[in-house]
Amino acid sequence: MIVDAHHHLWRIGRNGHEWPTPDLDVIHRDFEPADLIRTLEGNDVSATVLIQSQPSDLDTEWMLDAAAKTDLIKGVVGWTDLAAPDAPARIRALARHPKLKGLRPMLQSVPQDDWILTPEVRPALTVMADEDLSLDALVFTRHLPSIIALTQAVPSLAIVIDHGAKPPFAQPEDMLLWRSLMSQAAEYGHIACKLSGLFTELAPGQDRADITPVADHLFSSFGPDRLMWGSDWPVVDLAGSYRTWLDWTRQWLDNGKSGASDAILSHTAQAFYRLNGHAETQGRPENEGHHDGR
Repeated sequence: MIVDAHHHLWRIGRNGHEWPTPDLDVIHRDFEPADLIRTLEGNDVSATVLIQSQPSDLDTEWMLDAAAKTDLIKGVVGWTDLAAPDAPARIRALARHPKLKGLRPMLQSVPQDDWILTPEVRPALTVMADEDLSLDALVFTRHLPSIIALTQAVPSLAIVIDHGAKPPFAQPEDMLLWRSLMSQAAEYGHIACKLSGLFTELAPGQDRADITPVADHLFSSFGPDRLMWGSDWPVVDLAGSYRTWLDWTRQWLDNGKSGASDAILSHTAQAFYRLNGHAETQGRPENEGHHDGR
């Protein structure tokens, strides 16, 4: 089965909605579980992980409720203010939800690049690790040194880098630094990465073939057991569709990586997010211009 490790749902004007904004008319509407089910018809996807898109506790509560009523959604990555004094208690309460698998602060929008390392956030991260919740890192290249440092500060915290840290396709001169820092991050066994969100990171008019060397670098750095596929739906509709991104991924895998298909399209996400009782030891990592896409 295919596991979609990264998609969203939202309600415009409700649950703390901030994004998408009206100028993104293709996706500026409600996306509900019924829309997800229709989109997945014929795509061989039988499990998903729902990722937060709004920095709001209301959004997280709504997602957990939607997941509880939708068997297809096997896991939820929510949000809470990690710097709040009551964050540890809030995280312990959230962890009681069986489908809550992790949390995602909106690091790409935080002015301070090393905010995740500040003393105010450390108690929340420690409780996340204690509760076996992972951290989704929504970051750019400039945040990667802090993510790498975090692995040393809280070594038991499992981390997954969303969208390959949004490679700077529009600034080729910056790609060398991106490649170097992603290789450094991959040296830490409890950091995984998502093959997701790359269509919308391309510069306007840029050939999709330019994604191939980026995907190849992620594959060679993290390997199939720490690289998981995600659709980033419905954001992907800004630059393609669910099916075109899935087809691109399958074609890329067929070009010499077919032996890794099961891991990247299913097993890695199952292990990392502990879906369907999947044991951690079966693959979860262990310690040894851009738009405002989510």
